[in-house]
Amino acid sequence: MIVTKAGGLGAMSVSMGNSMRIPTAVVVAMWLPAMAYAQQPSADAAACDRLAGTLKLPNTTVMATRAVAAGRFVAPGAAEGSRVYADLPAFCRVELKLTPSPDSDIRSEVWLPQSGWNGKFQQVGNGSWAGSIQYGAIAEALRRGYAAASSDAGHSGTDASFALGHPEKLADFGYRAMHETAVQSKATIAAFYGRPARLSYFNGCSGGGRMAFQEAQRFPADFDAILAGAPGYDRVNQSVQMLMNAKATLDRPESMIPSSKYPVIHRAALNACDAGDGLKDGLISNPLQCRFDPAVLQCKGTDAADCLTTAQVGAAKQIYAGVKHPKTGVEIFPGLEPGSELAWGGPVGGPAPLAVGGDLFKFVVFKNPQWDFRTFDLARDYDAVHAIDSLDLSPTSPDLRAFTARGGTLLMYHGWADQNIAPRSSVNYHARLVETLGQKQVEDSVRLFLAPGMAHCGGGEGPNTFDALTALERWREQSQAPTEIIASHLTATGAADRTRPLCAYPQVAKYKGTGSIDQASSFVCSR
Repeated sequence: MIVTKAGGLGAMSVSMGNSMRIPTAVVVAMWLPAMAYAQQPSADAAACDRLAGTLKLPNTTVMATRAVAAGRFVAPGAAEGSRVYADLPAFCRVELKLTPSPDSDIRSEVWLPQSGWNGKFQQVGNGSWAGSIQYGAIAEALRRGYAAASSDAGHSGTDASFALGHPEKLADFGYRAMHETAVQSKATIAAFYGRPARLSYFNGCSGGGRMAFQEAQRFPADFDAILAGAPGYDRVNQSVQMLMNAKATLDRPESMIPSSKYPVIHRAALNACDAGDGLKDGLISNPLQCRFDPAVLQCKGTDAADCLTTAQVGAAKQIYAGVKHPKTGVEIFPGLEPGSELAWGGPVGGPAPLAVGGDLFKFVVFKNPQWDFRTFDLARDYDAVHAIDSLDLSPTSPDLRAFTARGGTLLMYHGWADQNIAPRSSVNYHARLVETLGQKQVEDSVRLFLAPGMAHCGGGEGPNTFDALTALERWREQSQAPTEIIASHLTATGAADRTRPLCAYPQVAKYKGTGSIDQASSFVCSR
C-alpha cells in the first residue's frame, strides 16, 4: 500500500502541441503564487445543481451533477449504507462523457470539494487494462482537499477486448482519455469555483504509471507535478517479457515451478545477497549488485521439496534474465530481481500469462481472442508485435525537456521485489534521462526511489507504506527536493514493525553501525 494522502474554454488560448489548447487564463494562473489562493472559494449544493445547465465543454456531454453530502457517497455497485466513504467531505460530483472521436465513449468524474478546497487539482490513473472510475484513489485525493478526477480510460471492463476492431478506443486508452479528462476537468474546476486550479498533479501506479509517462511526454503542460509508481511505460516489450516468463514455466510440464518451492528459491536468494549491503536483515537492498544463480538449488538426485529439477532451474534463470532478441542479443525487457520469488504465482504460476500482457497479443497484435500463447515464437513474431503503433501504449521517450522547462517535477517509485513490472526498467529509464537531459536537469526535476522488498505498487516483506505525494508537493511547491522518503512495514494489525528510508537513486540506505535495524534513524542514504 502506498499512502498518497496518495484534463473551447474561451476565445483566447495557447497552443501546446499535440492538438492541445490551454486557455491563456489557465496558463497564467498556473504561475500565480499560492498566496492568491489563501482564501479558497466554497460552493453550496445549489452551485452544483446550476453547473449542469451552465457547463459547456467541447466534445463533452455533462451526464449529471450531484451535490453529495458529507459521508453520504456510495460507490456504484456497493451496498446501500456502505461506510467505506463515510469520512468524505461534502462535494459536487460531476459526471462527464468525452467524445474526442466518433468511436469514443470516455466516462470521467470530477469531484469538487464544497469547502476547504486546497486550490489544486489531482487526477488519478488506472492500472492494467482497467476500465472504471477509480473511486478509492479519487476519494483519497478529495480527503486531502484536492479537486479530483478519474476516468474509465474509454471503456468498461478489465481486459483488452474493447480494442478489437476499435482503434480509436485503443488510442483513448493509450493516451487520449487521460489528456481529455485533464483538459475538461480543469475547465469544470474553473467554472465551479470561478478560478482555475493553481497547480495540477497526476498520481498513478503500474498502468497508472504508464499514463503518467504519457502525460509528461505527450502533454507536458497538463500537469505541474507527476507521481509515477512502478511505471509500466514500455507496455509492449513488457508484455513480451510477461509472455516469455509464463512460457518458461508453462510450455513444458517439467518446467513448472510449484508455489511450494517459491520460499525455497527466496531463501537461497537471501542467503546469496542479503548481507551484500553489510547488514543481514531479510532484505536485498541493492539487487543490482546481487549475483544469485538458482543452480545452487539443483537437485542432487530425484525431485524433492527443497531443490529444483534441471528444468526448473532453467525456468528460474529465464525469469531472472529477462528477454533478449534471439537474433541480435539486444535486451527487450529486463527480468525480475532476486527477492521477488514469493510473489511469482501471478506471473509464472499459470495457467496462462498475466492478462495485462497476454491480452495485448490476443486483442491488439494478433486480433484473435482464441490465440494460444504457446504458439508464440519470439524470433518469428517479435516484428509482428511491433507492427502496431506501440507508442500509443508505450511512452518510452526520455525527452522530458518540454515538461521540465516549465518547472515540471516527476517522482518515480518502484519496489525491488516487483513481480509484475521489472524494477530495472525504471533504473534503465532513469539512465536514459541522464543521457538525454544531463545529470543536473535530472537531479532538479526527476527523482527515483526504489523500495527493497516491496512488491508491485505495495505489499511484500520490506517497508512498503509511504507518503510519496507529500514529498512531491513539498518539492513542487516549496522547492524541497526529496532525498529520502520514510517507509514503514505494517503488521496485520496496522502497527509499524520496521521503518527505513527510501533513498533517491542511485543512493541506498546504509546501516550506521549502531541502533535498531528496524528504525529508519539507524540508516543514512549514501552511494
